[in-house]
Amino acid sequence: MTWIIDFLLVLGGLIFFHEFGHFIVARLLGVGVKTFSLGFGPRLAGFKLGRTDYRLSAIPLGGYVNLAGEERDMETDSGFRENELFMNRPPWHRMLVVAAGPIFNFILAWLIFWGIILTQGQMGLMPQVGKLQPGGPAEIAGIKPGDEVLSINGKQITFWRDLADTIQESKTDKLDFVIDREGKTIDMEIAPQIQETTNLFGETIRVPVVGIIASGDTTTVKLSASDSIYAATQQTWNVISLIGQSIVKMIERVVPIDSIGGPIMIAQAIKQQSEQGILHLLQFTAFISINLGLLNLLPIPVLDGGHLLFFGLETVLRRPLDERLQAAATRVGLFLLLCLMALAIFNDIVRTIATK
Repeated sequence: MTWIIDFLLVLGGLIFFHEFGHFIVARLLGVGVKTFSLGFGPRLAGFKLGRTDYRLSAIPLGGYVNLAGEERDMETDSGFRENELFMNRPPWHRMLVVAAGPIFNFILAWLIFWGIILTQGQMGLMPQVGKLQPGGPAEIAGIKPGDEVLSINGKQITFWRDLADTIQESKTDKLDFVIDREGKTIDMEIAPQIQETTNLFGETIRVPVVGIIASGDTTTVKLSASDSIYAATQQTWNVISLIGQSIVKMIERVVPIDSIGGPIMIAQAIKQQSEQGILHLLQFTAFISINLGLLNLLPIPVLDGGHLLFFGLETVLRRPLDERLQAAATRVGLFLLLCLMALAIFNDIVRTIATK
């Protein structure tokens, strides 16, 4: 049952790091912080440093930050000066404080990826041919199973992803392959064919292909500290891009809504990753951290993205938005968020019953 501890640590750690982003940027900008809590609910222990109450609370699922003057009509008798109250700060200050939470989720994912790559190396599928499409361009050109692709059109190929991306992004009628066959380097010219295939979201697309399938073998490449920084940045961006596209495809109804998951699905995934080892659990944590950051940036009132929208409009209009309008939008946003949570939990329950 150690996966339950992993679940609490992962989910609690992600939310805590998110709130820490709000906290640290607020402090850097001189915004007053009344409370910074590790956990929710009743206060178990803590200390007061300056005017901030640092506390450990009973429910170990994340944490929260209570800023001074989060509402415009709050009294100033809390011991904070007028210029320390959140809603008295210029909109761009408030936007930085709000955006810091999701940004810290991205930073956490990058740190995890960087630590794994730096210590373990970068792992991926080998650019090695496993099978050939009968009568396909690669078979016609003389490619054989077991061949390892070293470069395409002069671009070095390290992983299978490099190979696939290079072929699909090609604009030429001929591709110059350099392969390794049993220690011997061979140059080959392959003419790709345009074929219909499906992408990750089940959409039919037309892309250049050469008719090869990966062997499935993996390889690990050791990288220097500087190369690890670049590789971690690239991996973080790839995951951000993938999740961002998934959200867009879900809104477009390309991805079915029954694929939305909630806490039960996350708990099941954490259990599965935990059983496979700490590296798998860390990679999944980075993935969920990016997911949390992107979801919080959605322009829905109640979420960070909704607050950014309000403050952005205030910047453009050069005056605060009508409070009644904000209150109404917040109620609608809360309703939408509760509906989304209910849908996610419903999908979790249906999936759980279906697998039994």
